[in-house]
Amino acid sequence: MSASLFGLPSARKFTMAPAAAESGYSCEFGSAKYYQLCAVGGMLSCGLTHTFVVPLDLVKCRMQVDPVKYKSIGSGFSLTIKEEGLRGLAKGWAPTFIGYSLQGVGKFGFYELFKNIYGNALGEENAYLYRTSLYLASSASAEFFADLALCPFEATKVRIQTQPGWANNLREGLPKLIREEGISGAYKGITPLWGRQIPYTMMKFAAFERTVELLYQYVVPKPRADCTKSEQLAVTFSAGYIAGVFCAVVSHPADSVVSKLNASKGSTALQVAKQLGWAGLWKGLVARIIMVGTLTGLQWFIYDGFKVAAGLPRPPPPQMPESLKKKLAAQ
Repeated sequence: MSASLFGLPSARKFTMAPAAAESGYSCEFGSAKYYQLCAVGGMLSCGLTHTFVVPLDLVKCRMQVDPVKYKSIGSGFSLTIKEEGLRGLAKGWAPTFIGYSLQGVGKFGFYELFKNIYGNALGEENAYLYRTSLYLASSASAEFFADLALCPFEATKVRIQTQPGWANNLREGLPKLIREEGISGAYKGITPLWGRQIPYTMMKFAAFERTVELLYQYVVPKPRADCTKSEQLAVTFSAGYIAGVFCAVVSHPADSVVSKLNASKGSTALQVAKQLGWAGLWKGLVARIIMVGTLTGLQWFIYDGFKVAAGLPRPPPPQMPESLKKKLAAQ
């Protein structure tokens, strides 16, 4: 989106050359360093949070793959601890950490890049008028590439968590997956993964951006510029959690297919969906809402907190350009 829309100097269109920092920031909005640091923030945001919720993710996956044995969140935790001990709840942490760290680089780094490129292409007025569509297009583009990095690790993680004895860790699991099914096997879940992650990410970014805008407009009792960094980060977390609830609902059926598909050798996404049925597609939704709501809120908090710590420009919610205000007043 056009930087001037946020009250910042306009970024150089399509320029990746280093730019001098302005207004006390560590780099200029839209510079190569800016996007690189956004990618680092995304890596920390996604890698740390997904690893933090591995126990809940493990139980959710087992409920999706074997609902007869794992009937609820409580019984899932109890059975896992009884059969494998507390260490069993950490199964799959390594592919989760590495896979989602790589995904975070693409998700946040490319989102910032695509948002700026698409916003510049639209022009300042259209970028404001169609900002929701801009958020949706930018996040979808970013997630497409981010999932290419995530897919082999997600496939390995699900097998470790749902196939007892298949592999104990990433070091054993990823080579075994490639030996058994080849590179195509590592990527057989890419289509349902896109089906889960792209709608999830579109909702995650668009809902977050618009919720932040609404919170500052109707809930926060003072302008964003008058809020402390801590108050701004509290708004960030609140908007992230709200967005996460919507994300969980939108992406859950595809998540069920991904979990079952990676645990079912030789099956296709369509076969798995038919096997699960309508009710099965929504199994584990409560666990996913709790997990994704918390996860998304924390992701935005960590990402925005990293921007503060790194001294990155943090544009305020978009404001109507003066040129558009004049056009509307003249009508």
